[in-house]
Amino acid sequence: MAVDTDPQKEGQEDQEELHGQMSFLDHLEELRKRIINSLIAVGVALLVCWAFADPLFRIISRPIVAAGVQLNMSKPTEGFNLELKLAFLAAVFLASPFILAQVWLFIAPGLYKHERRYALPFIFSSSILFIAGGLFAYWVAFPFALQFLIEWGRNMGLTMIISATEYFDLFIMVELGLAVIFEIPAVIFVLSRMGLVSGSFLLRNTRYAILIAAIVAAVITPTTDIPNMMMMALPMILLYLLGVVVAFVFGKKRKKDTDE
Repeated sequence: MAVDTDPQKEGQEDQEELHGQMSFLDHLEELRKRIINSLIAVGVALLVCWAFADPLFRIISRPIVAAGVQLNMSKPTEGFNLELKLAFLAAVFLASPFILAQVWLFIAPGLYKHERRYALPFIFSSSILFIAGGLFAYWVAFPFALQFLIEWGRNMGLTMIISATEYFDLFIMVELGLAVIFEIPAVIFVLSRMGLVSGSFLLRNTRYAILIAAIVAAVITPTTDIPNMMMMALPMILLYLLGVVVAFVFGKKRKKDTDE
């Protein structure tokens, strides 16, 4: 039995879908729904990760232990709060595919029908990149920044008495910051497939991307020194350039209908 694949009909279906766009209140309701779903997923993941709070604490303490510095606590509740934070961080990474799926479901109503088929590539690639950003932060960026800061203090003759809360807050900030930064290629992939950006457009605006990367690095870097800022800025720039290549390979002109 033949299947009707008339491009003009598909284009008309896209237009009909756009005519039925949600109102502002509908968007707010959809956003509330996606946020609640994401929080539930993180909550379930938190119950799982809480069982591994002690190993998480030891794993994340390795960079400071390797530097020969002992962590200190100043409040009786500090240890409990720290392990709760670490379990929550792990829960975010564990639930990240579901959270990113909720992000896609939120933006999907504003897409044409033929653009919605990129859901799985977006969720898969963005999840991999999010986790890769966390691994890069743990193995490369955070130890480098931490060692730099400790050596700076030692060269000044200072005695290292580091608060456990400050150490783990710094770790969480770097970890989540780089995980989000690593999403750049996945976002560019989707935008280029939709025709919202092109490889040539991104290439022409590389200088602005470098400027934005420097500003973001200055904000999220724990210090103001150039080496640590570059540790944040360079991955952003490289990921942007990777996104440019992705846009050239996979990008196309966005079509309001498919009868062009």
